[in-house]
Amino acid sequence: ALVSSDRACRCKYDIKSVVSWLFLSQFLSPRKFAREEIIPVAAAYDRSGEYPVPIIKKAWELGLMNSHIPEDCGGMGLGIFDSCLITEELAYGCTGVQTAIEANSLGQMPVIIAGNDAQKKKYLGRMTEEPLMCAYCVTEPGAGSDVAGLKTMAVKKGDDYVVNGQKMWITNGGKANWYFLLARTDADPKCPASKAFTGFIVEADTPGVLVGRKEMNMGQRCSDTRGITFEDVRIPKENVLIGEGAGFKIAMGAFDKTRPPVAAGATGLAQRALDEATRYALERKTFGKLIAEHQAVSFLLAEMAMKVELARMGWQRSAWEVDSGRRNTYYASIAKAFAGDIANQVASDAVQVFGGNGFNSEYPVEKLMRDAKIYQIYEGTAQIQRLIISREHFSRFKK
Repeated sequence: ALVSSDRACRCKYDIKSVVSWLFLSQFLSPRKFAREEIIPVAAAYDRSGEYPVPIIKKAWELGLMNSHIPEDCGGMGLGIFDSCLITEELAYGCTGVQTAIEANSLGQMPVIIAGNDAQKKKYLGRMTEEPLMCAYCVTEPGAGSDVAGLKTMAVKKGDDYVVNGQKMWITNGGKANWYFLLARTDADPKCPASKAFTGFIVEADTPGVLVGRKEMNMGQRCSDTRGITFEDVRIPKENVLIGEGAGFKIAMGAFDKTRPPVAAGATGLAQRALDEATRYALERKTFGKLIAEHQAVSFLLAEMAMKVELARMGWQRSAWEVDSGRRNTYYASIAKAFAGDIANQVASDAVQVFGGNGFNSEYPVEKLMRDAKIYQIYEGTAQIQRLIISREHFSRFKK
């Protein structure tokens, strides 16, 4: 089954949700896929840093990718909650693989929420026809959390825009078929971010798009992360999303829908760390008894279990909010920040349960601890999430 019955009872409560959950559990089986296809090869991909093309192709064939794509573009049109169910299970297997897959959703989301019919059918439709990747091309060497500080410029020349600039830390950067690009179209430094930036769809094979070397990161090593340089790249005006000046709102609006899956991924990693630590504690003996029978270890595992369950409830609330048609910025940031922190805490505690073995790469928890760190950084750092949460919280008292 996709999820245990106790988790299933906490899902969305309408008929459509029940039907989609039954569909996911009966036909797609992401839990089975993670355990049979991802876990056996995860360590090897971590060591080599190779992009997991065979796994991605299998995931695409099973319908475990691109779940957000609308039905009229050939997709399944699943809600965020349903997609999060898949994401948590894939992350249980390997978050490097899961991030590569989930980055497609981030790249697609601006087109889903702001693209016209022609743009959606052209760029989303092709992703349902073959296992293609896309990327969200926003972060720059000097501007990560400070999106308003982006320097990449797009200058209108005739019916085209000419783009120059450099992006950095772009997930799927070297594997993408197309990018969502955020670039400045107003050179005035005093122009507010809400009007200064424009969102574009860029074909990856456009002349002037230069892909940098693959970055070898601390964790999630099979995920493809690169810098992308734009040198006099010409983008036709029909590839502008909505219009000039709408880019910042589009780029930020995508996060309300993609941060719940990021939180679900962090929860999947934390659940894996808890499971590995529990199994080890029920096998390893010290002082004549299982270490699970020592109160210090049993209480540590209890704390880990509490954190995992609460992280799961966080992404469920944030996903439910957006699927219900409500603005979920507050809950999305809470879910992302909390689950990211929990993934790091639980992975670290799992290493502690393993003792010296936990520090050794022959055991799985060492990788989990390295993989967890990025959840406090990408798609908005833990500190940026707290800034968003505080602003949303205070706004409720100012009405």
